[in-house]
Amino acid sequence: MKIKVGVFFGGDSVEHEISIITMNQAISSLNPDKYEVVPIYIAKNGVMYTGDDLLDLYSFKDMDVLLKRCYKVAVVNDGKGVKVVRCPAPLIGKRVLNTIDVAFPIVHGTNCEDGTLAGFLTLLGIPYVGPDIVASGIGMDKILQKKVLKESNIPVVDFVSFYSIEYIKEEEKILDNIEEKLDFPVIVKPGNLGSSVGIKKANNKVELEEAIEFAMEFADRIIVEKAVENLKEINCSVIGNLSETEASICEEPFFSDEILSYADKYIGNGKTKGGTIGGKGSTIKFGSQKTGTKTESGNDFGNKKIPADISEEKTEEVQSLAKSVFKILGCSGVARIDFLMDTKTNNLYVNEINTIPGALSFYLWEASGKSFETELDEIIDIAIKRQRDKEKLTFSYDQNILAMQGGSKTGTKGVKSSKLAKK
Repeated sequence: MKIKVGVFFGGDSVEHEISIITMNQAISSLNPDKYEVVPIYIAKNGVMYTGDDLLDLYSFKDMDVLLKRCYKVAVVNDGKGVKVVRCPAPLIGKRVLNTIDVAFPIVHGTNCEDGTLAGFLTLLGIPYVGPDIVASGIGMDKILQKKVLKESNIPVVDFVSFYSIEYIKEEEKILDNIEEKLDFPVIVKPGNLGSSVGIKKANNKVELEEAIEFAMEFADRIIVEKAVENLKEINCSVIGNLSETEASICEEPFFSDEILSYADKYIGNGKTKGGTIGGKGSTIKFGSQKTGTKTESGNDFGNKKIPADISEEKTEEVQSLAKSVFKILGCSGVARIDFLMDTKTNNLYVNEINTIPGALSFYLWEASGKSFETELDEIIDIAIKRQRDKEKLTFSYDQNILAMQGGSKTGTKGVKSSKLAKK
């Protein structure tokens, strides 16, 4: 019997469309003899849909037509399993459209990857791929993440963080604090967004003010980091759980500016696996980018070099740190850890973790000798094992203390009254 995999994607996030692309990449590599895909699309307004048309990437070019061909649904646990039901319930016809054995969240960004969806799936009591609530939340929170890693002696760049409301009230005080603790240039980021959204570099106070104002359009918490001079970016993926991890080969992304932008990541120049999505002026390319030419130091995959042009010793350091970050944050499934390297000092810093990375980092694992199909099998198996281990733990007691109170039928009112009478 096939395993029914509920693939959740979309969501109210600036990375909504990237989630759709990653979903399409994943379902095309799931073994059809082993899995049955149940698509669950989360629209930007939070409404869930299911339907076979959601499996066709190009159907998303006309959302109005697509959603009319799908069912509005809710995902519920009725005590006998997790079911996908029509919402509202139809007067005629079946209400239950499908069942789900394993949930596969393929979402990116706030309101999705930050633990929101993990919390919902935890409440349903279903095995799900990827990090749990805590790991998801820390993974998306750049500020908390850096504090946790720094406390664990993981190298991170110096930084200053603050709330937007604090900046509005005490702008000069915060600016002075940044200039005192950090030398220019600095990088200003929203505290909880991915895909380089809202990020700017500042070389002086005027640019700093502009960058902070820009970042405040996307988040209510801001982080300002010391920029790494002589920068080389290195990324590494990790697969595993708390007891066992494996690190991939390293990659070196290229970028058109001093900061790897959203456009650099998703709207590159190279041909890509699977095609493009979007209309005139808004084409988004996706995939493994396997059309580059081989160089002396590795393969150029459009906007990244695999393996990265670093020494074997530095590669091992990156991989070791990546696995440490994965475990410290309590991750599960597959993640990508991004590093900043100062080529002059050779110092390495952890930039951030992507707990549900774009494309699920399959290109790094394929370059490491692991097919995308095998990667998906592994992370689904990890999800099922985690749920089995969780079910062995005690979370509640069978005794109903409400039924035991007072030994009578007085209920909570009677109990409260008796306590008041003694005062």
